[in-house]
Amino acid sequence: MIIDEAYQILKSAFLLKHPDLKIDEVRVGVNLTAVKLSNHRLGLASTLKDIYVYSDKSMRDYGSFTPLRIEGMKVTELFETTKKSALISTLRIAVLNAITTEILDSGQYHIVRNTDPFEMIRLLPNQTVTIVGAFHSYIKKVAALGNPLHVLELNPDALNHEHKQFYVPANGFRTVIPNSDVIIITGLTLVNGTLDGLLSVVSPKSQVVVTGPSSCIMPEVLFSHRVDIIGATYITKPELLFPMVSQAATGFHLFEYCAEKVCILAK
Repeated sequence: MIIDEAYQILKSAFLLKHPDLKIDEVRVGVNLTAVKLSNHRLGLASTLKDIYVYSDKSMRDYGSFTPLRIEGMKVTELFETTKKSALISTLRIAVLNAITTEILDSGQYHIVRNTDPFEMIRLLPNQTVTIVGAFHSYIKKVAALGNPLHVLELNPDALNHEHKQFYVPANGFRTVIPNSDVIIITGLTLVNGTLDGLLSVVSPKSQVVVTGPSSCIMPEVLFSHRVDIIGATYITKPELLFPMVSQAATGFHLFEYCAEKVCILAK
């Protein structure tokens, strides 16, 4: 899986030099989860929620990566635990984002600051666009241009009434993605583990964008899986991040108060 590939690269290129890197602070909000590592790097991910919460005593867990058992844990412990939960999946992406921010500062990637990834797309008339996730601003822009459009979503009610004509059930991705010229994918697919399947059916001719707060993980891994543009979130006012996450911030709140959009391009 993409997450496993990213971790193995980070482990050999970064964590071997920093084996004691830990999670210093974590904030799990309704929409976003933020972490601060012991090297002071910050990372974000969309919050994934478990469908069921078990109250039976035999199912209760007070061990590692449960409340009061997260902060102080090593990054290697997070990725090498055999435990599975929505929280662990979320934390892994947030931590990968945090570590990747340090690598991005090395200057080895083509980065365009303060730019929305939609501005980087080469969209021609009549090209088919598929959007994975209800990105309302992108849906409006493509609809206004008149290009053929599909919006893959689990919940049809996530689309505005005037855009429901573009709705395609999420499990229909094998039908629409191979025939799309431009594909814009929410970074939440990294958290819920569906990105691998989506990218496996992408046509070599397509332009692919992965964007959102969860997207900034080891660019070369995403590029090797046919991604052309990564829409990342760069925190400009770190002191506001945790309070905002605690107050149910979403991406557009971050961009208003404490972050800017950054595009990472495949060279």
